[in-house]
Amino acid sequence: MVNQYYFYCVDRDFGPFFLKLCSYFPYNGKLCINGHEYLKRQLAREGIAFEALDNGVLSCEDPERAQAIADGFSADKIDALARKWLALLPHPFSAQDREAGYGYDISILQAEFSLTQVLDRPVQGRIFFEQVLRDNLDLGRPDRIQLVFNRRVTRRTPGRFRTRVLTDGVTPTLYVDYKQTRIKQYHKQGRAVRTETTINRPQDFKLGKRLKNLPALREVGFQANRRLLDVQRISHDCPLGQELFDQIHRPRTVGHQRAPALRYGDPRVLALLASLVLFRLLPNGFANRDLRESMSEMLATDLTSGQMSYDLRRLRLHGLIERRPHSHRYQLTPLGFRAALFLTRSYNRLLRPGLATLGPQRPPADVPIRRAFEALETAIDKAWEAQQIAA
Repeated sequence: MVNQYYFYCVDRDFGPFFLKLCSYFPYNGKLCINGHEYLKRQLAREGIAFEALDNGVLSCEDPERAQAIADGFSADKIDALARKWLALLPHPFSAQDREAGYGYDISILQAEFSLTQVLDRPVQGRIFFEQVLRDNLDLGRPDRIQLVFNRRVTRRTPGRFRTRVLTDGVTPTLYVDYKQTRIKQYHKQGRAVRTETTINRPQDFKLGKRLKNLPALREVGFQANRRLLDVQRISHDCPLGQELFDQIHRPRTVGHQRAPALRYGDPRVLALLASLVLFRLLPNGFANRDLRESMSEMLATDLTSGQMSYDLRRLRLHGLIERRPHSHRYQLTPLGFRAALFLTRSYNRLLRPGLATLGPQRPPADVPIRRAFEALETAIDKAWEAQQIAA
């Protein structure tokens, strides 16, 4: 059996790394380093406060300087690290061998490029990431792979193209394969979305394996990360977020003006939003009279011009409509149309019929959701009775 010798070291500049040397000709070696450890060491040496996030940085006192340090993680510095420790550690090439020109040259066996995006609301991170998984299960298709890696894929292109979702414990992970390159994306420690591109064969991108090709590989890896996020952003049918929901459904102050809330489920608010959807196609926008006629019909009551002025004011301050220049007419903003469409449809198609099936009056048809809730109530009642008996 061939003996392999492992040296686990800690460098002043690079932090922990290991060097593996083979005792059998041609005496292959393997150097494994971590760019995040290099960054942490440099930040500590410069006295810049930071908080680590496992294999990454959660926060930093000077993010611009941290980015500059990360950008300076070059092939020359990696080569210098290898030469420094090969001069200190025993290895198969003797002094005579080195004088004769025999020694180690560095090639890239595997390179990983990661992007860690820390979430300002970690509690919603898992919900967000699970939605990303559902919307991007087809990323491994050749046409989608072309968007991520900027490489043309045809029927003759060798390799494997697929998407996999694996669960390690309770953390789901998205894998996208292109030939011998893989993108891995997961929710990291409940705090961040982590995207990693691992290149195992630089020739897949018409690049050599020598260390001098690291800058070009870095560009490929980071561009793949960004393109994946762009594809996900474009394909992600994102619902209204919590922040936007609060902006619409809570009172809002703009300058010295205060706008009352547009409360979800209020009949007048729903009529307002439904009217906005109807006014979407009007080329010249709509006026107070148009809104009053529409809402009076929906609510089956006569509304005054003053009431419409009140509603127009709060719609404008909430950012759903805007006034046309030099006129008394209004038009929807992009946010106004999307919010009005989403909120009216979610109420009419989901909330109202869903609650009808759960009410005290049994619906005419046997509804699956009603059966599920009744089974849940029965189980809770039995558990409660069991607890009383035990007590």
